Amino acid sequence: MKIDKLEVGERLTHEELRTTFQCGVSGGIRYSSKSKSIVIISDQSDPFYQDYWEGNILHYTGTGRVGDQKLEGANKRLANINNSGISGYLFEKIKPNDYEFLGQVKLAKRSYQEVQLDENNELRKVWMFPLQLISNGPKPLSEARFNKTEKKRKKKAKKTEDEILKKRAINTNKQPGTREVTSSNYVRDPYVSEYAKRRAKGYCQLCEKKAPFKNKGGDPYLETHHIEWLSKGGEDSIKNTVALCPNCHRKMHVINSKDDIKKLKLKVQGDNF
Repeated sequence: MKIDKLEVGERLTHEELRTTFQCGVSGGIRYSSKSKSIVIISDQSDPFYQDYWEGNILHYTGTGRVGDQKLEGANKRLANINNSGISGYLFEKIKPNDYEFLGQVKLAKRSYQEVQLDENNELRKVWMFPLQLISNGPKPLSEARFNKTEKKRKKKAKKTEDEILKKRAINTNKQPGTREVTSSNYVRDPYVSEYAKRRAKGYCQLCEKKAPFKNKGGDPYLETHHIEWLSKGGEDSIKNTVALCPNCHRKMHVINSKDDIKKLKLKVQGDNF
């Protein structure tokens, strides 16, 4: 494969990266004097390096896992990429041995330093490189891929000890990054939803308590829920739709217990509205 034939969205393995760019197979910044290129790999699911997107600019954390990072070696090459005659190619890690090409990059402005935790959970200075895609912004993520990445990040945070968790939370980037996400939404029938709410007569059909408040129109606030989720083949019908208070609605999406499902099915089976 030739470098100039690469297309945004193309997926490469370690070996394909090595043979295409004539670079090494390890590290997040892979320089090649033969192809006059730098391969830059970002792993959004890795909480150790706090990379984040800001429009079409990726604030990329330099290399070095312990102690203050130095502006030498790979970091120095990346800092000088705009004036070195070397081209930068940005990839995003999808999973082990699977990297998606996002496009060529340049430095949008000078590299800068900020404070992060190192591998030993000690505060240190890191180098940040604001890498701008030369063509367009990053390809939007699918909702499924975004959720999978977020699930990994949350799982790692959940396993972190209290003291280390506090350190990371205090020293994280204060401004949230942004990334465009594409999603497919079901077009629900408004008549089915309205019927389910009226049938409930202002009471949650799971906990059987009165709606917690009224909306601006004065109607009891309840949310419609599909007993068998639409994503799992459930129908958008009155036999599969109930009205729940916000707390019970969230409970069904988090726990979705068999007993609760059975109770809700009995509710709609005895429909006498």
